[in-house]
Amino acid sequence: MSTTGTPIKAENSNSSTVENKKGIENHKLAAQHHQEAAKNHLEAAKHHENGDHEKAAQSTLVAHGHNSLANEAQKEDVKNHAASSKK
Repeated sequence: MSTTGTPIKAENSNSSTVENKKGIENHKLAAQHHQEAAKNHLEAAKHHENGDHEKAAQSTLVAHGHNSLANEAQKEDVKNHAASSKK
């Protein structure tokens, strides 16, 4: 125990440094794609406001692509968590 009476949490012995790094990278990758998706959705909205529906459609497609890539990174992270919880 620490001096404050709060138990110090031991590092999970089931997770390796490599698995931890994979998890960190998956979270960062998902976040980057979510940010790009949000940026493109906002661009699409501006294009719609300006009456340029063709550009809005293009921005929407790019946003959906980033959403898909973010979801893939999240799925990988879930797989890693599920695998490490079975150990």
